[in-house]
Amino acid sequence: MPLSASTHLPASVQRVTEVFNDEAFIRHISESVGGTLESFELTGDLAGAFSTKVLRTLPTDRLPDLAKTMIGSSLKVTQTEEWAAPAADGSREVQITLNVGGVPLKVTAVQHVRADGDGTELSLEGSVNSSIPFLGPKIAAAAEPMVGKALNLQASAAEDWMANHPS
Repeated sequence: MPLSASTHLPASVQRVTEVFNDEAFIRHISESVGGTLESFELTGDLAGAFSTKVLRTLPTDRLPDLAKTMIGSSLKVTQTEEWAAPAADGSREVQITLNVGGVPLKVTAVQHVRADGDGTELSLEGSVNSSIPFLGPKIAAAAEPMVGKALNLQASAAEDWMANHPS
């Protein structure tokens, strides 16, 4: 199932990069949806190319009933991100993979983080796939809008975070 989402933040690409990869911010985001940050790993330097790996436990109460009956009350999500070094204009490209523990569901996406006037545009293109015979397309279709909501939630939380945690 194709995936597409975009949003805007009133901050520089560098500031957005710093916030999106701040362990305290990632913990805050996880807890704001009733989840728990289990682990966070950052490899490399934010000034260049780097990668992150985040493991979260998230509640399933916002998922469709079909998914809740198969998964239970929580799920473990592993999110890996490969951040390219900044381009000449400061923009960045991020390769994102989400794997859901115990569920044959995988999200792969490319996020572009670009300067846009006095802020930063975030755009995400990718796909949601599930390999369960017959039910896979239904599960992927149910998961797809959640990814767009997650991007908007992250952007909204980042805006509040930046207002309360100046660089």
